[in-house]
Amino acid sequence: MQAVGAAWLMVSLGATSVEIALIQTASTLPFFVLALPAGVFGDLVDRRRLVLATEVWMLAAAVALVCVTALGAMTPWLLLGLTFVLSAGDAFEAPSWRALLPELVDREDIAAASALNGIEFNLARAVGPALGGLLIASLGVTAAFTVNALSFFGVILVVARWRRKVQRGTAPPERLGGATVAALRYVRHSPAIRTLLLRTGSVMFFGSALVAMLPVAARRLSGSSLGYGALLAAFGVGSVLGASGLPRLRRRFSAEAVLALALAGLAADLVATSSLRSLPGLVPFMLLGGAGWMAFLSTTNAMVQRLAPAWVRARVLAVSLLVFQGSLALGSVVWGFSAERAGLGLALLLAGAGVAATALLRFVAPLPDVEVDLSTWNHWPVPAPVEELGHDLEDGPVLVTVEYRVDPEQVTAFVEAVHGLGRLRRRDGASRWGIYFDTDAPDRYIETFIVSSWAEHLRQHERAIAADRLVEEAVRRQVREGPVVRHYLYADRGD
Repeated sequence: MQAVGAAWLMVSLGATSVEIALIQTASTLPFFVLALPAGVFGDLVDRRRLVLATEVWMLAAAVALVCVTALGAMTPWLLLGLTFVLSAGDAFEAPSWRALLPELVDREDIAAASALNGIEFNLARAVGPALGGLLIASLGVTAAFTVNALSFFGVILVVARWRRKVQRGTAPPERLGGATVAALRYVRHSPAIRTLLLRTGSVMFFGSALVAMLPVAARRLSGSSLGYGALLAAFGVGSVLGASGLPRLRRRFSAEAVLALALAGLAADLVATSSLRSLPGLVPFMLLGGAGWMAFLSTTNAMVQRLAPAWVRARVLAVSLLVFQGSLALGSVVWGFSAERAGLGLALLLAGAGVAATALLRFVAPLPDVEVDLSTWNHWPVPAPVEELGHDLEDGPVLVTVEYRVDPEQVTAFVEAVHGLGRLRRRDGASRWGIYFDTDAPDRYIETFIVSSWAEHLRQHERAIAADRLVEEAVRRQVREGPVVRHYLYADRGD
């Protein structure tokens, strides 16, 4: 209802196509700006309290939107600003909200729970726009904004009554700057997550044209907020149907096949919106587009959830949100200007072709295997407490060496395997990594990596997951003796 009210109010204020498209940008840009720090806070503080604080923030922004609209003081740019403020609270909450899902259901139920979450959201999106259109037509936009403000009280009550169990490791807690670097480092050295981000960002860039330009298309077809609400409702119903049918599709088809069907539905919707001149004729394609949109997002979101371990989950989800919402924000601007310069029909047609073309990414960036064990695998012996040497946990950097003895016939396989281990070292905390052999004893290999501090190295011990065992075993199969691990702390002049 809030989305319908904001978009229709912008149309009613006589805004240009660019200003109308910027409503979508104002809703998504906060995710691009705030997603990463929000994810960091979501991993460092109590997520329940963070959710409560952001809900109160959004309640205040919603009340301000009601007051300004009721007083008749709204302008296009003020509406964009208040929409941005409201979405900022949502952006700061979103990583923590999504990261709570694995705390509420078992791992094998994450995909189904993600789909159920999509059904819940899209059922509201199916009913909300229709109710919003009726409410705006009868009582005005202020009424829709008022209902949105009241809705926050229910969320605040439910979260306030929930008692979350917090599990913490034995390693020292992370600091804000280091936690941010750790998130980026983890994503950079996780090929599976990078693949999902590429696929998501590409589809959302082209798919954003439908979300951003639908108010303009609805005005062209019906000239009424009821028509816009009906199209959004059809899109929401399609999303519910798509989420409901996903379990059956997953049983019969591969994930790649499911995504191909989803992209075909979304592309067909964009092409139909670009050319059809009948509102009833467009409704079936909105159902198809909603089903495709939901199937794609539910599949990729569940994959990200299942690939991110608990210690970095909110941050990985934040990066995923950053890519998702950043692609929507950028795409909304691009397609808004395209519609302004080349016409709405051509812009939507090109966007539909782009969505269809993203299906070809399966040949260069296939979907990863998500059946990985994310349980902690802290198999390395914990080093002696550095405090006994008169040093602080934050002292560093720390140089770690691991010595191996390798037979000559195993060298090629060993070097290949140990480079895979190096990626894991970087993912979990190492800033530099290398593998060297002794020129005086060619069977002696030394793996080295540097960690920023002793505390970060202790955290590195707790970040290894059971799925890493395969990489470790591949290294040890090529080794005759070892590994022998040594730790070196940087020696300051004052030590």
